[in-house]
Amino acid sequence: MVNELSKALSVAEMKVQYDVQCRKVLAQKEVLAWILKNTAEEFQELSLEEIEGCIEGMPEIAAVGVNPGETIIGMANEDAVNGEGRIAYDIRFYAVVLRSREKIRLIINVEAQKSWYPGYKIPTRGIFYGARMISAQLGTEFCDSNYDDIKKVYSIWLCFGVPDYIGNAISEYRMEKRDVVPGFPDDRASYDKLSVVVIGLKESKSYPNEFIGMLNTLLSPEIPVTQKKSLLKEKYSMKMESGLSREVDLMCNLSGYVEEKGIEKGIQKGREEGENALGKLMDILLSKGDVANAKLAATDEKARKELYRKYGIIEKP
Repeated sequence: MVNELSKALSVAEMKVQYDVQCRKVLAQKEVLAWILKNTAEEFQELSLEEIEGCIEGMPEIAAVGVNPGETIIGMANEDAVNGEGRIAYDIRFYAVVLRSREKIRLIINVEAQKSWYPGYKIPTRGIFYGARMISAQLGTEFCDSNYDDIKKVYSIWLCFGVPDYIGNAISEYRMEKRDVVPGFPDDRASYDKLSVVVIGLKESKSYPNEFIGMLNTLLSPEIPVTQKKSLLKEKYSMKMESGLSREVDLMCNLSGYVEEKGIEKGIQKGREEGENALGKLMDILLSKGDVANAKLAATDEKARKELYRKYGIIEKP
């Protein structure tokens, strides 16, 4: 059991490192420029280089979740409301674009979602994140009743391993005006304040557009790092002499380590054979990002058994 517990603890730590590194790759301005050009209408007419220049400062990255004792990189990535608890954004940043000779400042949130079935609808959670980014502007972007100063927010979700019936897809959810009895002019700027974009990613031999192909290549756990960097440079004209290259190297090295240790395959085998209760529990906890309980399960037998009962896992004698 000691070896199995040690392996499970190693799984938790390695998956956290890999997830954080994925966020660091996505937070590179060159990657964010691709995302903005293909999801936010304000940037569609700009070049990728111009969009990079629109991104203010360095995007903030949240390491994991916000719980007592956990560390967050950048306070801008944490929202707290009395009685509602805390949420941490994977990536959040400001972008400024010129529209009708006026500078428009937007707040952008990018999330990497590992599971398509996390127990809630992705668009619904995106709306919640967007609403929090709007309410958090009180006292910073606008004061008192100056609601016209509210900045538009985007919450953009990259979802991996979506089911076949969805495949590679992009959908936007936003507010629109509907006239019950016509009369009011359509002042879109007064209500166009929140947009949720969901991107479904699934590796394939061909992709519907260049953007989807780039993301699948960038985030593929199957493509070797040398080939990946070559494809990104030659097919998608991405700079591999920059910080992006270093972050991709680190991500691929972590991915290779996970595969080398057989972590993913070992957990999957235990789940399929129904023999490894701890492996199944770790799979569930890590898919939820619940590292605290994963570590607790690996070291505390009583807590482990309570978690078995909670998730309906039968421990074979």
